[in-house]
Amino acid sequence: MDKWPARGRQVRERLGSTLFSRVAGPSGPANRARIHTTPGPRWFGPERPIRTVHADASMFVGGLSALLLQSLHPLAMAAVAAHSGFRGDPWGRLQRTSTFLAVTTYGTAQDAQLAVDRVRAVHQAVRGTTAAGEHYHAADPHLLGWVHAAEVDCFLRAHQRFGAHPLDGAGYDAYVADTARVGTALGVPDPPRDRAALTALLSEYRPELRATPEALEAARFILRRPPLTGLARAPYMLLGANAVALLPPWAPALLGLHPAAGAAAACVLLSGHALIRTIRWAMPPPPESPADEGTSLPHPGPHVS
Repeated sequence: MDKWPARGRQVRERLGSTLFSRVAGPSGPANRARIHTTPGPRWFGPERPIRTVHADASMFVGGLSALLLQSLHPLAMAAVAAHSGFRGDPWGRLQRTSTFLAVTTYGTAQDAQLAVDRVRAVHQAVRGTTAAGEHYHAADPHLLGWVHAAEVDCFLRAHQRFGAHPLDGAGYDAYVADTARVGTALGVPDPPRDRAALTALLSEYRPELRATPEALEAARFILRRPPLTGLARAPYMLLGANAVALLPPWAPALLGLHPAAGAAAACVLLSGHALIRTIRWAMPPPPESPADEGTSLPHPGPHVS
């Protein structure tokens, strides 16, 4: 009588383990244990909206959408194309990014600051010149502002559309304020602290955005040539279609993308909800640990790093 529940648990555990290993890498279980159970003050307490958003499976769509949107700034994309190695090691880049998000969102304040310091050191070394003769530096506060704003906007859009427990307006404003703490630590000058400021900042960057050959190649790589084979490609393609649909209305055309319309758009959205629910079922969030109790630090001022 118990064989079907037992098989269901086995399927869930196998799928969850596979997804987690892709996203977090071979050190994922050890990193997760350290992040969530190490005692000490944290940047964000368990009640903060950033924890709600970053723990949700909607991040799978939001992350892909953020990569596409970020690629539209020529200088940011030039730095990624020349220095990130995303084509040769896409899973490694994903795992490093997901670990950074986990540490800064859930880890101790000390570990969060160490993670930020490592990223800032990498940014200092990333500089060069585009084919058009434009100079770029990954530590440029203006470029950091674009990368931060695009990421926050896509994560927020994804949670609004696919989140298990969508926040109200004040909650999403508080999410933007939470992310400003990380942005400030990374060197973003006066990052937005509510949705209105985020929308205004994205509009300020709009005249600078265009699809370079590197951006078009990145979009093809992300959406059409993912490092996956077999049965894994179909659900990934559905994630990609929903990531494109999540972009601001003006962005897909710049990348030569054509979001589904009409009945096809409704099918894409329904498939996205089903896929995100499946991921959420397979990868339940870690239980809260005693390290979470009453340990959040007050938020710093806008110019404290």
